[in-house]
Amino acid sequence: MTQGPPLPPVFLRAPIAHRGLHDGEHGIPENSRAAFRAAIAGGYGIELDVQMSSDGKAIVFHDYGLSRLTGADGMLRDKTAEDLSRIPLLANGEGIPTLAEVLALVAGRAPLLIEIKDQDGEMGPDTGQLEVSTARDLQGYHGPVALMSFNPHSVAALAAAAPGIPRGLTTCAYDPADWPELPAATCDELRGIPDYDRTGSSFISHQGNDLGNARVAELKSSGAAILCWTIRSAAQEAEARRVADNVTFEGYAAEVPED
Repeated sequence: MTQGPPLPPVFLRAPIAHRGLHDGEHGIPENSRAAFRAAIAGGYGIELDVQMSSDGKAIVFHDYGLSRLTGADGMLRDKTAEDLSRIPLLANGEGIPTLAEVLALVAGRAPLLIEIKDQDGEMGPDTGQLEVSTARDLQGYHGPVALMSFNPHSVAALAAAAPGIPRGLTTCAYDPADWPELPAATCDELRGIPDYDRTGSSFISHQGNDLGNARVAELKSSGAAILCWTIRSAAQEAEARRVADNVTFEGYAAEVPED
């Protein structure tokens, strides 16, 4: 597959706030409108996650289940977007937003790094609907956006659904202890990041404590932009930047470079 559009330089400047600039203890839950407003005010980029509602809408939410962030029972995919809008986040009572609502809020004021959560369950080929819904929401959006997923099939689907938007792979060491839902063979395969060229990716966002991985160095030397996740201190950031072009962070005040 032909390589997709390069990651715009704006994604390599200001640190990227993981799920927005969230602080649940102070009423700013992750992946919330409040977290995105705080990131914009701080001059940061924004990383966010999308899942799919039962009526096929892209929903800004990390988990598959609702309980951790809302206290509600059940799975997000079993609720409509309207249902989800009425379920309050525990930290501040906001409803769960659609991607379309978040795009209207951000309105190009910060670069958006959107992670498509795996909908197959085992990083397999049962993908496509969420990618199409995300691409539909992004039509006509004026602002820097990049798309990524752990699931290479999802990234390939993005190449078809949104060929003009930069796309990349979210990657990691794939320690089976961290991925109990995945067969060990799948972990072994994905660990080597074999799908970068096949998916037409132009960047990876790699696990911050695995940046010494030889495959990461190989991709960087071939021109891939290297982002990383999730950095939680200034010391970790300094170490990560020995390899990574930019960091996705949370839990501390990452420094924004002067223009």
